[in-house]
Formats: sequence, C-alpha cells, structure tokens
Amino acid sequence: MRFEITEADKAALCRQAPEFIPAVRDIELESFECCGDLFYALALSIVSQQLALRASEAIFSRVEGLTGGVSARSVLDADPEALRGCGLSGRKVEYLRGAAAAAVSGAIDFAALAERSDSEVVETLVSLKGVGVWTAEMLLIFALGRPDVLSFRDLGIRNGLMMLNGLAELSPAAFETIRRRVSPYGTLASLYLWRIKDGGLPEKRN
Repeated sequence: MRFEITEADKAALCRQAPEFIPAVRDIELESFECCGDLFYALALSIVSQQLALRASEAIFSRVEGLTGGVSARSVLDADPEALRGCGLSGRKVEYLRGAAAAAVSGAIDFAALAERSDSEVVETLVSLKGVGVWTAEMLLIFALGRPDVLSFRDLGIRNGLMMLNGLAELSPAAFETIRRRVSPYGTLASLYLWRIKDGGLPEKRN
C-alpha cells in the first residue's frame, strides 16, 4: 500500500489554502509505503513511545526475534518476562499484550477495522489501554494511508501552521477552520507542515 503524492492533489491543496503555495513550490515530497498491517504498526508504535528512533528500532528488532514475527498471536504467546527482557517496560508489555488479546479474542478485528472510517478507527484504537488519539491518527496516516488527517495533537503540525501563517498561537477553533479548508488533503498538508517545522521554509512574519 502506498500513499501517493500527486501533482493534482498539490494543486488542489494550493487552490484551497494558498498559503501552502511556497511550500509546494520549494519542498520536495515523495510517495511512501504504508505498513498496511494495523496491528503490527500499533505494536511498533507502542514499543516506540517516548524512545529515540535508534533505541526503539533495537528493541522492536529483539521483540521480532523473540516472537518469530510480530503478530497478535505471537505476542500473546510470548512470555511477558521475555518481552521485558527485550527492553520493554512493564507498562509497554501490558499495552502490547492488551492489544494482542483484543485481536485474538475478536474484540477488535484489525483487518476489518482498516475498512472503517477514520473516526471509527480512532474511536476503536483509543479504547485500548496505552493508545491515545495522536497515536491513532498517526496510524491512520502511516499504516492505512488515509488522505485527510491533520492532527491538532501533533506539536509539529501546530508549529508548522503557526510558522506558515505568522501566528504566535493557534487555538483549537482556528485549527479547525484550517483543517476544514485543507480537507480532503489533510495528510498532504501534514507532510508539508512537518517539513516546514523542521526549517523547510523561512518563518513568515507579519
């Protein structure tokens, strides 16, 4: 599964939100592969919480080695202490096994969930202990390739919007106005905003 970045979508975003024109002109974005396996992506997200990239990759690699491939069944079958031995905290083991138990019991059908609406995916995922709205929204983008995700809970996105629009602050109401204006290209806007936050464009000043 790929998230395709097309010239048509870039042009549409610029028509709806002209402040993105400099970003679209100056920042190169590439289409990317999405995980597609929602449980696997969730497991990776749980492991990675509050860790640097290199540390999370090392721990997840050990979990994969222990389980023979991360799946709900393999995680649930793994000894909890062995999971902790991979470098996971007790709380992360609890979160990971809770998500696995929900999948194995059928309480959450992750494959079917991938066919549900964005709001239904978020609502279901946040019912799991240790999974917040921001995590669910990132899974919508990077696991399922959903096209219209702009997360108020993401600090990088908020900072990017403030830089792009020369704002000192961004209220939830102002954010919602922008979110509606860029829809249904919220994910494309998010990708640009992350780059803007990292210095992709000079800060706009009033």
